[in-house]
Amino acid sequence: MNRLTKFDQFYLKVKHNRWYWYFSIFCRVILAYAFVVAGIVKIMDEKFASGLSEIHPMGAYLTALHHTGYYYPFIGIAQILAAILLLIPRTVTLGALLYFPIIVNICILSLAVRFEGSLVTSPLMVLANLYILVWNYDRLKYIMPFKKIADYGIVKKPEKYNNKFPFLFFIGVGLTFGVTVLISQKGFDIMPRNSMSDCKKQYHQTKYETIGNEFCECVHAKGNLLDHCLDEFKEKKERIDNN
Repeated sequence: MNRLTKFDQFYLKVKHNRWYWYFSIFCRVILAYAFVVAGIVKIMDEKFASGLSEIHPMGAYLTALHHTGYYYPFIGIAQILAAILLLIPRTVTLGALLYFPIIVNICILSLAVRFEGSLVTSPLMVLANLYILVWNYDRLKYIMPFKKIADYGIVKKPEKYNNKFPFLFFIGVGLTFGVTVLISQKGFDIMPRNSMSDCKKQYHQTKYETIGNEFCECVHAKGNLLDHCLDEFKEKKERIDNN
């Protein structure tokens, strides 16, 4: 066996801790549930987030996606397959590998169009997926481009887990959740929101109320490109700040 690195030593310690194991199961179940729900919608050929206007940035994307023929249910099948593989202990690594590119794509899309419906959940799902991948590092290390790896094989489930509660880890989980929520709420100058009324509440009774309303009308009434509406809002906001 090659000499264990500090990471390998820490990894083996984590794999023998009951609370890290519980958290891996929690992540698997939550991720699987999310993709089963989303996948069934697509297989049933129902439009995802059907309440969004078709001229909303995300609504326009989802409408176009809904009209892609068999590609739309194919995505649903891939999501459900990834979910099932995640739930089966012997195939969890394969499920996590299939899940990862799908959820990263959803996350980037949510950030790009500032869709509040998944602005919090999709980054957290990416992190949960990464946790599962790291949890299964003992399987993944053989396909990673490392020159040297510690060949301690697949880590077997211990007969007795260490019950020490990892306070720092779960404090970090809580802080990550809080920071993600904070960024989703405060990380953008303005967001299209899901409706005109919600959009206009962002700068209600402030000096930016007029240009904020104009942005909302640009997105929800005129159906202009989000980047165009954002550029207009930014220019107007800079003029107000400079006066």
